[in-house]
Amino acid sequence: MALLLKNARFIDPQTGLDEVCEMLVRDGRIVEVGHDLKMDKGVERDLGGKIVVPGLVDIHVHFRDPGQEYKEDLESGTRAAVHGGFTDVCCMPNTAPTIDSAVVVDYVRNKADRVGKCRVHVSGACTKGLAGEALSDMGDMVAHGAVAFTDDGRGVQSAGAMRRVMEYASQFGKTVMSHCQDEGLVDKGQINEGAVSTRLGLLGWPCAGEEIQISRDMEIGRLTGCPLHIQHLTTKRALEMVRRGKEEGIAVSCEVTPHHLFLTDECIDETYDTNLKVNPPLRTPDDVRALIEGVVDGTVDCIVTDHAPHAIYEKDREFELAPFGMTGLETSLAAVVTGLVKPGHIDWNRLVELMSVRPREIIGIDRVAFEPGCRADLTVIDPDLEWEVEKDGFESKSVNSGFIGKRFVGRATDVYVAGYAMLEDGEVTDEALHTA
Repeated sequence: MALLLKNARFIDPQTGLDEVCEMLVRDGRIVEVGHDLKMDKGVERDLGGKIVVPGLVDIHVHFRDPGQEYKEDLESGTRAAVHGGFTDVCCMPNTAPTIDSAVVVDYVRNKADRVGKCRVHVSGACTKGLAGEALSDMGDMVAHGAVAFTDDGRGVQSAGAMRRVMEYASQFGKTVMSHCQDEGLVDKGQINEGAVSTRLGLLGWPCAGEEIQISRDMEIGRLTGCPLHIQHLTTKRALEMVRRGKEEGIAVSCEVTPHHLFLTDECIDETYDTNLKVNPPLRTPDDVRALIEGVVDGTVDCIVTDHAPHAIYEKDREFELAPFGMTGLETSLAAVVTGLVKPGHIDWNRLVELMSVRPREIIGIDRVAFEPGCRADLTVIDPDLEWEVEKDGFESKSVNSGFIGKRFVGRATDVYVAGYAMLEDGEVTDEALHTA
């Protein structure tokens, strides 16, 4: 199969490319990037001045498969991913059963190959059943394709257990992704501890519950030499800790989510909208300003969604009883374009670093760059498309988005995985997944 993409702005900071040109793809690989390219036979697309970037990657998603497929499964989750512009995702292990053995890794990878629309990478649990005690079968999981380790959803509570996890992961050259939550401090907290939690009568979730474990895990990273990735960082002080750790030579990276970049605890009001109940919670405007600064200055390594789908009936209950989490795959790119690129906080090259280049490096998957021989995993973006987030516009099974009703500018219109169109003109195609 051959594909010729014409009349688009191709952007790739890895190769220094940022110009209107053409790309020729054959058999799932990039053949040439240039001008006046020729093709004997194949598909030719005039992209009308849109932007093409190396395929977007989200290294923090929950697809609920196995065990809670009524919320999301590997088919609906990957449809949501390509609808949002992603060619690759990394699944978290807090499923039922937990992804803590090679058997479950195989299940996820094999099913994703059968029914998926994008590449699905698997993170294995650090500890069996996410209990924070006995180590999971880490070596077997690596042998069967696990790309990283995390107990996301809870976090490893014991410093001794975390040291063993990081020592073992380092033997395989794998990153440990840390959900930093001191359960003794957080307890039954519902939203950020402060004026809003007091006014609404909801139990507060102190920033220290996140920051203490970030400090602890960076010290364990310094001790073991294991690469550490801080998941869904939310506070100004936490960001300063990571910035200082990087300056001191600790192998630490971090991620932020669009909802922590563009929403605050002040968005939660007397309507008690449970779509705004997330773990960790929405923080203050001061924290948001600091996170945006961290994105701009390079302290933040990547933007992820923490895509956490829940059924309507689960969210439609008292705030204290509703589960934490919101969906994000189908709004992430648009939120970043609207909130960061359009106001001039970052440029398109920085967006590609945050949502394509660095995520691949952190979990150690193949580089995708605009040069001959690289995989043709591509995201096409209309930077000027205006649209509104509506409940009936999701490919995900769940609609628990905190951005419903928001107006955005910018959206993915086409996604190619190995040169095959998984999303075309904004619609998910019937094309089977190819992983050349």
